[in-house]
Amino acid sequence: MDLKNIILDKADIKRILARITCEIIERHKGVSNLVLIGIHTRGIFLAQRIGKRISDIEGIEVEFGAIDITMYRDDWTKISSHPIVKTTEIPFSVNGKHIILVDDVLFTGRTVRAAMDAVIDFGRPDRIELAVLVDRGFRELPIQADYVGKFIETRQHETVNVLFKEYDDIDAVMIE
Repeated sequence: MDLKNIILDKADIKRILARITCEIIERHKGVSNLVLIGIHTRGIFLAQRIGKRISDIEGIEVEFGAIDITMYRDDWTKISSHPIVKTTEIPFSVNGKHIILVDDVLFTGRTVRAAMDAVIDFGRPDRIELAVLVDRGFRELPIQADYVGKFIETRQHETVNVLFKEYDDIDAVMIE
C-alpha cells in the first residue's frame, strides 16, 4: 500500500461521519421511520458506523439492512461470467420507510440505480436517499447523493479505494 496516495485518513473519516450523521438527523428532524441500508461491501460498514453515531446522539437504534446488488447491475456480465453474490438482509418492511442507502464511493451511478431497484423489490418506501463517503464524479446516470463526505476530483482511469478496519485492517481512502 502506497501511503502517499492516501487522501483521507482515520481522523478525516471520523470527522466526515460525524458531519454526515448530524446532517441526517437535522434533515429528518430526528430518526423516526428512518432505516439505513448498506450496499455490499464497504457501504455496510459505513452504514453501521452512521447507525452507531445516530444511536449515540439520539438514543434510538435505527433499523439496519444490507443489500447485494450484483444481479441488479446492468453490467454484471461484463464484470464476471460467474459473479459472487453476497447476502441481502433486510429484516424489516421497507413500506412507508425513509431509507438511506449507504455506499463508500459514488462514481457512475449504476450501483445506486441497481440498489434502488433491489430495494423496490422489497416494497414501497416513502423516500430513498443516498449517503456516500466519496463522490468522484463521472456520472453516467442522473443520480446524486443527499449526503456526501468529500467530493474528490479524479481522472476517469483512476480508482478510489476506501478501506475500513472492519474489512481491511485500516481506515483510509486512497487514489490509485
